[in-house]
Amino acid sequence: MNLSLQNIHIRQYQESDFTRIQELNQEEGWNNLVEKNEDTMEAWKNSNVTFVVEVEGGEIGGYIRGLTDTRITLYICELLIDKKYRGLGLGKELLQHAHGLYPKTRMELLASSTSHTFYESQNYRPFYGFRKTFEE
Repeated sequence: MNLSLQNIHIRQYQESDFTRIQELNQEEGWNNLVEKNEDTMEAWKNSNVTFVVEVEGGEIGGYIRGLTDTRITLYICELLIDKKYRGLGLGKELLQHAHGLYPKTRMELLASSTSHTFYESQNYRPFYGFRKTFEE
């Protein structure tokens, strides 16, 4: 891939990006987000950290969605890069962009068993947490 980080553009999410975001979710196998399409769309509308990264030609190559109180915590809900653009630094750029907007915050996120090495390489440290859905 001949993509250079000088040829990318991080911008605020727009509602017209949602179809592409759901395509990325489906390609990744994040079926919960795909199946709950309306809830996922509402989550994007109600999140205050929502960015996409455009690659050459304006294609959306990835996204980041999160929530922040702007002072203490910045929680990343999802970070996803199209498989064909992985390894080029787009995820790192999105994380730095979001954290740079809220430099006083600590950034927290969950990682899958396949992505934890990426976060560790970016100097994130593991921490212990819990999760429960309302139905459980």
